[in-house]
Amino acid sequence: MTTPTSTPQPPPRTRSRRALPWAVLGLWIAVLALVLPFAGKLSDVQRDRAVDYLPASADSTQVAKIQDRLPGGESTELVLVYHRDEGLTAADRATADRQLDEIARTHDLSAAPEGVPSRDGTTLMYPVTTNGPGQDEEARAKFVGEVRATASGGDGLSVEVGGPSALDVDAEEVYGSLGGPLLYTTVAVVAILLIVIYRSPFLLLVPLLSAGTAELLARSGAYGLNQVFDTPISGQSAGIMTILVFGAGTDYALLLVARYREELRRHRLPYDAMRAALRGCGPAVLASSGTVAAGLLCLLAADLNSSRGMGPLGTLGVLSALVAMLTLLPALLVLFGRRVFWPLIPAFGSRPKDRTSVFAKMGGSAGRRPYTVLIGGAVLLGALALGVFNLPGNLKQEDTFTNRPESIAAMETLGGAFPESGTQPLAVITPTDRADDTLAAARKVPGVERVDRGRAGDGWTEISVLASAKPESAAETRTIEGLRTALPGSYVGGPSAEQLDLKETHARDRKVVVPLVLASVLIVLIALLRSLVAPLLLVAAVVAVWGASLGIGGLVFGPLFGFDGADPGLGLLSFVFLVALGVDYGIFLMHRMREECLDGVEPAAAALSALRSTGAVIASAGLVLAATFGVLINLPMVQLVQLGFVIAVGVLLDTFLVRTYLVTSASVALGRRVWWPGPLAKPSPGARSEAAAPPRPREEERVPTP
Repeated sequence: MTTPTSTPQPPPRTRSRRALPWAVLGLWIAVLALVLPFAGKLSDVQRDRAVDYLPASADSTQVAKIQDRLPGGESTELVLVYHRDEGLTAADRATADRQLDEIARTHDLSAAPEGVPSRDGTTLMYPVTTNGPGQDEEARAKFVGEVRATASGGDGLSVEVGGPSALDVDAEEVYGSLGGPLLYTTVAVVAILLIVIYRSPFLLLVPLLSAGTAELLARSGAYGLNQVFDTPISGQSAGIMTILVFGAGTDYALLLVARYREELRRHRLPYDAMRAALRGCGPAVLASSGTVAAGLLCLLAADLNSSRGMGPLGTLGVLSALVAMLTLLPALLVLFGRRVFWPLIPAFGSRPKDRTSVFAKMGGSAGRRPYTVLIGGAVLLGALALGVFNLPGNLKQEDTFTNRPESIAAMETLGGAFPESGTQPLAVITPTDRADDTLAAARKVPGVERVDRGRAGDGWTEISVLASAKPESAAETRTIEGLRTALPGSYVGGPSAEQLDLKETHARDRKVVVPLVLASVLIVLIALLRSLVAPLLLVAAVVAVWGASLGIGGLVFGPLFGFDGADPGLGLLSFVFLVALGVDYGIFLMHRMREECLDGVEPAAAALSALRSTGAVIASAGLVLAATFGVLINLPMVQLVQLGFVIAVGVLLDTFLVRTYLVTSASVALGRRVWWPGPLAKPSPGARSEAAAPPRPREEERVPTP
């Protein structure tokens, strides 16, 4: 009789190796099922009204908030512009009167529109105001659309609908259309770059799938932040969050996949190779995301609503990418096994081809003449930074679009027909019991052409003030400042006042946020690198990159792009992103250099060895991040084009000049002092310098015995 034998069971450790990736994948599927309904609701809470971008404490913001509480709620203000180059005819005026009567008959207007003719007789301006739509963005857009459908010209007569509300509707339409095209373009750009980098038709899908999952997680989290903490969600902040998810997430994927490929040559099982890869690059990825999150969260100290909302949304995007790339991506890579790298599958026990990389050559030049390279690079960055003085002046409302929507065309027509007159009123909100005194005081302010009493309610009265100067001119700015001085206890708002408040608040936010970003990034770097000199070196490098990138922007924005102004928030936002994101590559480089030093290699040799081993990964990550922010250059908003250009240029400078040459040459020149005051700053009797010789393989490249 034969005794039955039981089937051999794999050891517990082997079973856990098989089960853990499946468990992680199952957990992510459950998370997606939970968050997917909320991710689709993010566009429902996106707001792009002026008040959603204004400074929280500014006069113009208070005006917008109080207007919401007045009878009828928020006003919808339009300006209908009738124009004929040869001069308006009697028939043109009759057409205008007939169309305005139709608009007044079908909509509840605050007052009967009265035409204001230009001196040259070519233009007739009709202010139109209603409180019907209130804060309902869809109702306001519908009203503007119906007015535009009614007001039509032809046969040489042009009719354009402009004004603050028309401008808001055009801007909301642009921001509302960003989501889909921005996402698709970003995915396409990342996919193309991953094909070039990995040279594998399958491997690129894994990081893309992980990044797409992180995007859904981030969108649902953003919706939750809005519902729980009333975090403002704008088209700009939602778009930046998408770019950060794919840009930063792909960077983390590139670093992890490169390390995983190395470990597959040393370990027989993919699970063991992934565990070693996570152990090796995990701290750098965590520190990298920590610096970005810390830098972006500093935007919470900003007074500008749009900047303050971008902080938590950007942080959420980066953290979502981090979680996906350290859990879902490793699980998928382990489950697919080595075949995911087809056709360039790294075999166990194999060695990569011995060849001198371009980064070894670049590092060699930096190592031979470190002081020359360092001084030359610093001079170059300083020269580029001088272009900042060529930046155009502050961006005006009519210059905010790269195309020419109808509201902008109306503003341009009015500017030509009324060259020395105000065309959009200022709004003054004053306590009702002081309304008469406010009216009298406002009429005495220099530059005021007309003052009219408006609505009243909830203890406040609205007064309309028309300045005699052109909108957003220096003379109108003096009138706004004069009103604010002469009317204590009252608030002065309106489109021009909003632009003035934006400029002043950006200047205030720079003074507050910039030191916070520098301090928070330094703290993370000091904790990671156990040094003071190395973090200061990295921060100084990214600040120099920021200055040079803005300088390049100053050299091309006017001559090449044709921009007539620069966004006043460009300096702050580009600083936050370039410092937080630029330090990433310094972390990847310095962390690998620290590993070499801990293995007993001299710092100068370790710097060159770290560049050889991480240079290609950093270059690939830099290209991906620059390309994702470069997507913004194709959008129709000047602010986004300028931000995308400066960040993309800054990332490229940081990747191919600062990290490759300047940080490496500075590390070679400083030697052990780069780790001061940490223990690595002290001389080690057994330190090796052979890592500086390219022909000899590093310890990590030696093939283990099977």
